Amino acid sequence: MNTVEVIVEHAGKNLSAYIKDAPVFTVGNNLKEIEANIREAIDLYLEGNPNPCQTLSGELDLRFKIDAATFINCYSGIFTKAALSRITGINERQLWHYAAGVHKPRKKQLEKIQRGILSIADELSSIDVL
Repeated sequence: MNTVEVIVEHAGKNLSAYIKDAPVFTVGNNLKEIEANIREAIDLYLEGNPNPCQTLSGELDLRFKIDAATFINCYSGIFTKAALSRITGINERQLWHYAAGVHKPRKKQLEKIQRGILSIADELSSIDVL
């Protein structure tokens, strides 16, 4: 299976996404829409190209890459800065700076955000609601 990185960026009032080394891009209002749209864009590209670029050949596993500011803003309806601070251990004010683009997080801070996301995802995926 070919792992393909989909780069997702903030684009005004919505999101944009593209695949490096492939002529495929899309826009959407949220990540679910981006995923559906990028899959459709890939299908359209493959339909019209008997010799697709190497990046899009074979079975594809899409991995979405999103910068910290876009993540914080995209999920602000789910994670308040206070909640994100609790799960990442990063100061709430610093998260506001990342979201506004005032500062870019260093590698160590990005790792804290990633660990926090994975931790809450793991916890939620182990719950069965009765």
